[in-house]
Amino acid sequence: MSFNQKPKVAHPSVTKNKEGLTRRDYEGALSTLCAGCGHDSVTAAIIHAIWELSLPPHRIAKLSGIGCSSKTPTYFASDAHGINSVHGRMAAVATGASAANRDLILIGISGDGDSLSIGLGQFAHTARRNVNMLYILENNGVYGLTKGQFSASADVGSQLKKGEKNPFGPIDPAQIAINMGASFVARSFSGDKAQLVPLIKAGLSHYGFAFIDVISPCVSFNDHESSTKSYMHTRENIHEAAHIDLIRDAQTITADYQEGTTKALTLHDGSRLILDKIDTDFDPTDSIRSLTYIRDCARKGQVATGLLYIDRDSIDMHDHGRICDTPLVELPMETLIPGNAALQKFQDILH
Repeated sequence: MSFNQKPKVAHPSVTKNKEGLTRRDYEGALSTLCAGCGHDSVTAAIIHAIWELSLPPHRIAKLSGIGCSSKTPTYFASDAHGINSVHGRMAAVATGASAANRDLILIGISGDGDSLSIGLGQFAHTARRNVNMLYILENNGVYGLTKGQFSASADVGSQLKKGEKNPFGPIDPAQIAINMGASFVARSFSGDKAQLVPLIKAGLSHYGFAFIDVISPCVSFNDHESSTKSYMHTRENIHEAAHIDLIRDAQTITADYQEGTTKALTLHDGSRLILDKIDTDFDPTDSIRSLTYIRDCARKGQVATGLLYIDRDSIDMHDHGRICDTPLVELPMETLIPGNAALQKFQDILH
């Protein structure tokens, strides 16, 4: 008999958040991923972020597709809602969940194989609709669950351990997200907790589609000298555009501002996003300049990280559809299905 659940035992003096919960309360099952997998570092960052934000676990809905990345929801917030969908369809399931219950805090976890091949259309339309959710893509450039074939995000010329070189150019999910209408786009590295945790917190506080592309090396198939998704290559080629920190509205706001390098943005929930602009010419509120910046970094062999784009004034799928504020799951059946008389009245208006 195997035991894969972490015991939720904590010392009485352990720090608790506003929900009265410890970090351990936001953990899940023991990971079955390869030792050293970058995805486990992403899990740790998510746990840290949702604990600091004091999110009620019963309001969180975790969603995933198929692949190594899609195991991640099992490893955090065990008391939250969760669904593991079919390959590439997590985004559609998340859209349906949001449509039915707008009060849910949606966290979707996907991978480069899951989102950029069979699920590319699903991903694009979810960004286009600006579904209010956090979408994390754990990007390692390979299909790790099926023994390391190149994925659609693999850089041209990158090489597998067995020597095969990739002849095709990569699909950049950050550029697609911006082009399709996502209102929050960021990129980070699984080994950079100091950058990743604030990005996750900001994404969860953002109203609309928040997308984070996380370079997460596969230690079994794609962490060697010839890989452009390895730990060493990513660490040596990171080019940070805008490092961020999130300050909740309930806290005393203090910040050391330096003229021309720091910018504060207020999010819809009152939180303040503090941008430390490493590249002083970079403006994350300008989608055209953001795309140019990402491409310029790619041409230099650099990985553009940090907050790449944000639209604070965006409206989400519910606003576009003029859906009522009450979650649809809470409406009585006679309101959701008013009957033939109401349908006939509506048709008469149309004609």
